[in-house]
Amino acid sequence: MPALLADVATGERVQIARVDLDGEAAAWIGAVGLSEGEELVVLRRAALGGPLHIRTSSGGEFAVAREVARLITIAVVKVREAP
Repeated sequence: MPALLADVATGERVQIARVDLDGEAAAWIGAVGLSEGEELVVLRRAALGGPLHIRTSSGGEFAVAREVARLITIAVVKVREAP
């Protein structure tokens, strides 16, 4: 089963693998720059199924509704260790 943005733990760095949205949600996601390949980190998870507060690799911060986050497939980013 693929990993979904809705299931990402606070502080975890991930990369968007696929976005399965259409209509207004797809337009908003595209407008804020959340597309395949974008890296992001989950800063906070609102209680009671509320939105996720995320930061993109370019520094943008957004609240993403849990319903939308369930339609974004992600891959965990491996942290590179210093030589």
